[in-house]
Amino acid sequence: MQKLKVGSDFSGVGAFDQALLRLEVDYESVFACDMDSNARHSFILNYGTEKDLELLTHPYVIFCNKMYGSFSKHGNFKKQTYSDVKKLARIQDEAARLFSFYYPWNVKYRKESAPLDIYMTSPPCQAFSLAGKRKGEEDKRGVLFYNSHEFIQKNKPRYFIFENVKGLLSDDGGKTFQRWIDFLGGKSVNGNPVIFPHEESVPYHIYYKVLNAKNYGVPQNRERIFIVGIRDDQDNNFSFPVEIELKKRLKDILETDVDEKYFLSDKLIDFFISHTEKHKQKGNGFSFKPKDIESIGQAVTTKAGTRVDDNYIYVKSANSKGYEIAEEEEDSINFEHPNSETRRGRVGKGVAQTLTTSCNQGIYSNLMIRKLTPRECFRLMDFPDSFKWNVSDSQAYKQAGNSIVVAVLAAIIQKLNLNEIKV
Repeated sequence: MQKLKVGSDFSGVGAFDQALLRLEVDYESVFACDMDSNARHSFILNYGTEKDLELLTHPYVIFCNKMYGSFSKHGNFKKQTYSDVKKLARIQDEAARLFSFYYPWNVKYRKESAPLDIYMTSPPCQAFSLAGKRKGEEDKRGVLFYNSHEFIQKNKPRYFIFENVKGLLSDDGGKTFQRWIDFLGGKSVNGNPVIFPHEESVPYHIYYKVLNAKNYGVPQNRERIFIVGIRDDQDNNFSFPVEIELKKRLKDILETDVDEKYFLSDKLIDFFISHTEKHKQKGNGFSFKPKDIESIGQAVTTKAGTRVDDNYIYVKSANSKGYEIAEEEEDSINFEHPNSETRRGRVGKGVAQTLTTSCNQGIYSNLMIRKLTPRECFRLMDFPDSFKWNVSDSQAYKQAGNSIVVAVLAAIIQKLNLNEIKV
């Protein structure tokens, strides 16, 4: 098979590249693209060259990073001046070789290239996420889909893959997702021919489905919508990968030697204690007593109860009981919004819940509660331990939470009949 030409927008830390590498696909990255300077650094650290790393310290690159940081305020992008664009143009040729990240949402500034074999895009999901404010297309990030659509119109890649949160399906009563489908599926949708295509639609056969990472060998309950597009002149006999049995559990991805800083802090413990009494009548909220008052920040036991081992904690939930119980080793616990009356899934039974950009999840292990480490979060995204980063923990959590589960992406790519690409 000839070397594939691929490109990605909203590339993050390269889940797409990880999937291709795992499948041992011979490919050339024509471009990758992300607004986040920390994500770009991690991307180049793992897939770039020494020259690419040097590019990150170029004075104009530093200027661009600062300028784009000022462009985004309250979801509105500041309009570039002629002087700004002129300064940016000075380094476009130098930067575009690997990383065309200075105009990530404006494809008219990207150099024309021959049609890609695969185009991967994952527009910002926060606008549609159930864990966010769900402003949908009212949020400027929610309309970046149309820039990916514009690139598909111009480049005409053989295949494209969109990924987004499940909440996209219900945004604006389903109208937003239907617009996406209308714009992308000019030929057929899930095998059904399109009789009256939208005037802006592209000539592709598209397939879409919600896939959960835990059904593809990864112990994380993470549902995402995937849209696969196949150009009309290619073999469009596509089906999504079949689910497989989950053999890994959360305990299988945990590190053995974990720094004390990841264990529950005194401040957070005090917070949970203060809420114990408040929610005692309802039977929800954290309820526990410290095993050793001198080591309260390191070891927390659970509230005594009627079970044989007396080792469990009540974790607030929005189910009919008002609580769930973390009782087994390596049950996961969601630390985000601990006082919420509506957030569901506070406990994950042997699997992690969906990672967000803050990765505020912990585990119940050896009668102690701690946060997942950045490495564990990347493992839950199915990144290998060879993956490197040189950023703060908070940035590493953000990068993991923003990424795509590699195993799911690899399973989809395997179904694209890459050996039978028609030129």
